[in-house]
Amino acid sequence: MKYLYLFILLIIIQAASAQSKLLVIKASSTNVSINDGGYFSKDSWRLSPKVKPDIFTADRARRTKWVTFYTDIDSIRVKVKPGTKYNFIILLNGKESCYTQIVSAIMPQSKSKNTEETHDTIPFSLTSFNAIQVKAVINDTDTLNLHFDASSFDFRLTKAALLKKTKLLSNQADALSGKANPDYNHLNKVFKLQIGTLTFNNPDIFPTSVTAHDMDGRFGYNIFEGKQVEIDYDHSVMIVHSKLLKISKAYVKSKMEFIRSFGYIKGTFYINSKKYTGNFIMDTGSDQAIILDSTWVSQQNFSKSLKLIKLTVLRDPRGVKYETKTVLSPLFKIDNFQLTDIPTLILSGKNPLGFEINYLGNDLLKRFNIILDFKNDYLYLKPNSLMNLKYKGNS
Repeated sequence: MKYLYLFILLIIIQAASAQSKLLVIKASSTNVSINDGGYFSKDSWRLSPKVKPDIFTADRARRTKWVTFYTDIDSIRVKVKPGTKYNFIILLNGKESCYTQIVSAIMPQSKSKNTEETHDTIPFSLTSFNAIQVKAVINDTDTLNLHFDASSFDFRLTKAALLKKTKLLSNQADALSGKANPDYNHLNKVFKLQIGTLTFNNPDIFPTSVTAHDMDGRFGYNIFEGKQVEIDYDHSVMIVHSKLLKISKAYVKSKMEFIRSFGYIKGTFYINSKKYTGNFIMDTGSDQAIILDSTWVSQQNFSKSLKLIKLTVLRDPRGVKYETKTVLSPLFKIDNFQLTDIPTLILSGKNPLGFEINYLGNDLLKRFNIILDFKNDYLYLKPNSLMNLKYKGNS
């Protein structure tokens, strides 16, 4: 009988050993293409042997999906479930091991039953450019103005702010003296970042060249994954709830869907007895009211009879002309709330995100107190004191 036990133990040990071995695929180029749940991006990933592991975060999805990495000579197909991760190796030129990890954008659920319930308050001010401006303190010393953007990700600081308003480049004396260009990929460690009563320990910080007007950077919705974010424009506070609220019936609830990790909801225009329904990202970083995708406008045969508010003509260095129109939309509905005479900007070229999607900017969204439920993916809206304020685009 003891030999039987030993035999079973040996099988278990061998199985565990086999599971611990990482799958290896080959590559002779550092460029890798990725298909993430049906969205293919050519040469979007670059192998970095020095980074261990090099983490690819799959687009946010509640459902199980497939993610495929394609090297120039090999491929690997991984099933990604919410809260999971998968490790493998890409062997570059037969000698350099690139340790790679694919992770779900949704964090694993905590198994602890004693997790403390928190309700952190973040005061903000609404700028003249409709930005939700928040004071952020880095490493207890550097104070910056960041804005919350529900269509963005992570903490991102402008290069100008990194250079002039923080000590994160103090390790680059030549850059600070103007003798060399700063290397924004080698910043000093951020061990603490505080916004309101909420503290983030060892957060990742990324440089950016794009942010809201007069801001030093921004923070995106994914830092609140699994929580509820209440935006109260009446009292100028954001409240981050770790446990689900009992939400007032004054709020209207709707499902929040995601495409390429961007949260969106449905909205409908009513023009001359016709309806035009589309998907709209909630872009709290934009000072516009509504921005329409040029492809969507064409496919919907969107009305061309609307009053023109503004026409902007831009020319690139080659002399190619680009026109952007802002028109007056008579009626737009979101969750059965009716909004009238909304300035609507129509993009003339390709969408910056690379896929068809429209936008609701903060000149519209600020008219509602909002609860974003990133635990169950719901949006709650309630009209607030800014509802009848004149739109910036109509000024």
